[in-house]
Amino acid sequence: MTNAAPQFNFNRRRSPLTITIAILVAIGIALVSMSGFYADWLWFKSVNFTSVWSTVLITKVVLFVVAGLITASMILLNIIVAYKRRPLYVPMSIEADNLERYRAQIEPIKRWVVLGLSVVLFYFAGTSGSMLWSTWLLFKNSTTFGVKDPQFNMDISFFAFRLPFWQTLIAWGISTLVLSIIASAVVHYLYGGIRLQVREDRTTVAARVQLSVLLGGVVLLKAVAYWFDRYALALKESKLITGLTYTDVNAVLPAKAILAAIAVVCALLFFANIVRRSWVLPAAGTALLVISSVLIAGIYPGAIQQFQVKPSESSKEAPFIQRNIDATRTAYGLDDVQVSDYQATLTTSAGQLSKDAATIANIRLMDPNVLPATFRQLQQIKPYYTFPDSLDVD
Repeated sequence: MTNAAPQFNFNRRRSPLTITIAILVAIGIALVSMSGFYADWLWFKSVNFTSVWSTVLITKVVLFVVAGLITASMILLNIIVAYKRRPLYVPMSIEADNLERYRAQIEPIKRWVVLGLSVVLFYFAGTSGSMLWSTWLLFKNSTTFGVKDPQFNMDISFFAFRLPFWQTLIAWGISTLVLSIIASAVVHYLYGGIRLQVREDRTTVAARVQLSVLLGGVVLLKAVAYWFDRYALALKESKLITGLTYTDVNAVLPAKAILAAIAVVCALLFFANIVRRSWVLPAAGTALLVISSVLIAGIYPGAIQQFQVKPSESSKEAPFIQRNIDATRTAYGLDDVQVSDYQATLTTSAGQLSKDAATIANIRLMDPNVLPATFRQLQQIKPYYTFPDSLDVD
């Protein structure tokens, strides 16, 4: 009984029927895709905006190619590095014997595996990148508003045009590095660079260096993400207002800054692991970051909201509500409205009210159709009283 590796023959001839079906399926997919492009082009042409259609199309194609190439290249480069740095000799063990069978199956088709993985990565990364065409165009063609945010003292155009792009770019970088870590770890484990069943030296020097650099890069980008999350609070929508609230300014903003600093320290520990032989410090730094994110960014803001804001919500949130009102007035061009008193002129004579006392007694002082909505609006921060939709009239 032998453990001979299976042989894969990629040169055998395919039947004409299989080739014909594959060609027809490809043509059908292409026609369906092109029909959407053609319909869009006809619509834009009918309104004389073909330049808009071409701009969107070119942007999608460029982003598809750029995002696909960069993502696939980064991941494949890490796979190649992990393969080139594999150990030449793997100590005999049950784990190594089990992996040897998989290595024997992969070696004859490794080029096809890499090629297929490249196509898949290029397609999915490119598709995700092309969907961000509007974010890129807003960033590329951003202009200033001439109005600064009251909290960060930055032009509002940063939040409207540039912040979404930077957040998307950071998220893309983190996801690409995470995929690179997974792919590199699989290759190192498959070829003996990572040995989980031994007590000491579970990773080779090459595996430790590569994974430390990648993990440090992820945590460093996470620190940048924490910092940009501070600015994203200006766009946060809550049940009260859109923008920062008392809890955001006094709890969430400091928490994000602290987490960014902790993440930088954690990233440095991963980079320092390049010359060390222990994962203890990076693991401790990661645990500190996770615990801090729960305590500082989760429990602490919740406690501030529950014990400081809710007992006196009207006074605590008043400055931030005023910011929202001022921004709304500025957006609608009502910030420079001149307010003047209305000089009412009375035409009634003295004693007229007493003469009409019988009629005036029947006049409603409050409209039952308007009163409930008015009270709900006045008490929208904290409802002290509730009223039915329709009031009874005595």
